[in-house]
Amino acid sequence: MAEKRSDSDNETETGEDVIDDHDTMVGNVTNLQVLPPYHYGPAEKGHLCFDAAFESGNLGRVSPVSDEEFDLFIRPDTCNARYRVWFYFSVSNMLKGQRVIFNIVNFSKTKSLFREGMTPVVKSASRPKWQRLPSKQCFYYRSPRKQGEYIFTFPFVFDVDELYYFAYCFPYTYTELQAYLDVLESQNLPYLRRELLGVSVQQRRLDLLTISHPANLADHVQQRVVFFTARVHPGETPASFICHGVIQFLVSQHSLAILLRKYIVFKIVPILNPDGVYLGNYRCSLMGYDLNRQWTDPSPWAHPTLHTTKSLLTSLDTSQNVDLDFYVDIHAHSTLMNAFMFGNTFDEGSRVEQQSVFPKLLSMNVEDFSMGNTCFNRDQIKSGTSRRCLAQELGANTLCYTLEVSFFGWMTNSSNGVIPYTAEAYTKLGRNLTQAFVHYYKFRGIIPEQALPYPLALRPTHRDLMKMMQSKSRQSLPKQAESIDKSRSPRGKASMGSSCSLLSASKPGKQKNSRASGNSDSSSVVSEKFSKMKVTGINAPIELRTRSRKFL
Repeated sequence: MAEKRSDSDNETETGEDVIDDHDTMVGNVTNLQVLPPYHYGPAEKGHLCFDAAFESGNLGRVSPVSDEEFDLFIRPDTCNARYRVWFYFSVSNMLKGQRVIFNIVNFSKTKSLFREGMTPVVKSASRPKWQRLPSKQCFYYRSPRKQGEYIFTFPFVFDVDELYYFAYCFPYTYTELQAYLDVLESQNLPYLRRELLGVSVQQRRLDLLTISHPANLADHVQQRVVFFTARVHPGETPASFICHGVIQFLVSQHSLAILLRKYIVFKIVPILNPDGVYLGNYRCSLMGYDLNRQWTDPSPWAHPTLHTTKSLLTSLDTSQNVDLDFYVDIHAHSTLMNAFMFGNTFDEGSRVEQQSVFPKLLSMNVEDFSMGNTCFNRDQIKSGTSRRCLAQELGANTLCYTLEVSFFGWMTNSSNGVIPYTAEAYTKLGRNLTQAFVHYYKFRGIIPEQALPYPLALRPTHRDLMKMMQSKSRQSLPKQAESIDKSRSPRGKASMGSSCSLLSASKPGKQKNSRASGNSDSSSVVSEKFSKMKVTGINAPIELRTRSRKFL
């Protein structure tokens, strides 16, 4: 079951963090060849070589348990030992068919989507597309060998002698963003501007994209601005894929993208914490700050990217020619399913109603968005976050949200369980998020009905469907009713399922939920598109077939 909101709000990450005062790891392993216990002499083929000394990499230490089993230690965020969640490393020098067991032993958060079936992602040199490991092969449990602490264990078979990569979630690096923005900039699109807004402590670029019709950017023209930021927490890589989808849609020639550019100015800061992203941190900057607690008074030398971004937002808010309608900060959530939003509450009833409109429209446009998980609050502990701080300091008409998306997957009322997210699904969510602004500004009357390229229809809500069912049988329902807002249950919350399937599967497979215990049985039907796995025990040979060749 999903954890309660007060315990699992990713804006705080409180309650279950474990601080290891004895963890002195300050760097990543670099081509570390691990010899088995009691081995003497030079390294041989089959003695695995671990490496995380690359961009966004994270692996602090490797300790062999036996010839086939290894304890892996996550390196804490730089200058802050509290956060140990993100990992990203490579393995080489294996024998073909070599079987291993990896134990990740020092997570700082015990509450995790690993309990619900989330698994790491893997790719290899000849198969560069990231894939999630099958859920039935991964176990999250309290280990007697580690004094009852939670560890995450997964077996693996190297089917080919080549370089393999493992990561907590789909990586999206600072260099990947720069390469994508360079390509966009080289196209000389008249409706796209790329600016250097500032630099980080280590002098990395803080990019600002402005996307709109050129006529909207002329002097003394009244502008309606929607402002996006992402990756203030560097380990929350799904936020970059969503932001990528937003950019990708807005610069496209889709009729709705052209319409949005005609009426709205979009400003986007794709990576707020470039140093943390580059260094492979999970939550903090180079200097160990959780930047999403520093918005009240960001320092120009310790938090330069926040200071510059907040200054821009303040100048937009005070400009006579700008209506700053939205500020949306994109995150990923480590304990809840689906996409959802955090908003603010106010004493004025009109602002409360105004705040609830966009999430409602989003839930009626985006299948994986959950109104049940969406929450409006003004907790004091979150006063330093962008959502809370900017809602207090910007004008009353500026709507400030945190958009969250699960690290794992999403659920619907009709599916048998969790549908895991892929990198493509996160990008699609970004495109759908952007299209929801067409509905919002049509609702507000900013975009006139006659300007729409085709009639827009919202999926009916669960309440709408119930009314339809009272008057007609399910067989006679119109096709539109079958595209019900699947992200909510009759009580407004998506109910947690116990089965798992890949997003691309036509029918999700069923699976018993056994991640909380290391010795419980599980079974699943995994998408034919990606893989089939058979196993009789954690030490048994593993066979995984893909379209083209064996993978594991």
